[in-house]
Amino acid sequence: MRFNWNFDYVKGSKIAYIFSIILTITGIISILALGLNYAVDFRAGSNVDITVSKAITAEQIKPIVKDIGVDEGDVTITPGADRVNVRFSNELDETQESKFKQEFTKLDASASYEVNTVDPEMAKELERNAIYAVLIASIGIMIYVAIRFEWRFAVAAVVSLFHDAFVVISVFSIFRLEVDLTFITAVLTIVGFSINDTIVIFDRIRENLRFAKKSSKADLREVVNHSLSQTMTRSLNTTFTVFVASLCLFIFGGESIRMFSLAMVIGTLFGAYSSIFIAAPLWLTLKGKQVNKPKTVAKESN
Repeated sequence: MRFNWNFDYVKGSKIAYIFSIILTITGIISILALGLNYAVDFRAGSNVDITVSKAITAEQIKPIVKDIGVDEGDVTITPGADRVNVRFSNELDETQESKFKQEFTKLDASASYEVNTVDPEMAKELERNAIYAVLIASIGIMIYVAIRFEWRFAVAAVVSLFHDAFVVISVFSIFRLEVDLTFITAVLTIVGFSINDTIVIFDRIRENLRFAKKSSKADLREVVNHSLSQTMTRSLNTTFTVFVASLCLFIFGGESIRMFSLAMVIGTLFGAYSSIFIAAPLWLTLKGKQVNKPKTVAKESN
């Protein structure tokens, strides 16, 4: 049995716009006030990953941190069943690193260590490159859509993409979730997934425009609603598949890909949402102005 997806999606987009604006403003305030919780990839410091053979608590590690001359406030300890992560805001010198390992070995003699250190210049360079990557990807997508369709489709698509990326960034800022290199990979993946969904909808709109009446904005509105109803099953099936895979990675995956998986879970949902309630209605708004122009000219000539 096939579900009937014939709804007034354009009407629902008004509520979606209000929701997205509120979410965007909240995100801007959070980023300006709190910033992002950067991992060691994007800020100077040392990150120590320890594989342990037994459970080690944060309380057991704190005396070691104090003993090597580091302030507890500059350290984040994340204990786990078989892995412990200790992140230092400042770089550890060789003496501190050696002493930390020596003291931790008393807690677990079979522990193995992986120490990553990022200097300030490298951290700034990684941050710049991450921003460039997202911007270049967005510009490339905008050029592609403008060539394949028209500039109104391109503008609507890029606004939708920036919305998806910013929502994910905002959620990570609000809840103080860690932003590392895998997070940037997730954002770029979300951009790719979202544009794919948007292109399918735009392609159907363009196809339906060939045989539809286009004398008024109401006609265009009908085309958009009809196109969305035709592609809804495909959009939801694709979204559900990626969402379930991302959710399974988040629940059962390792600590190293947890933030990537969470970003994908959030981005997948908002990618489908923006394609339906932001990209297509925004194109309608832009295209509707063009349709109404001849009527205005005619009135003036009379």
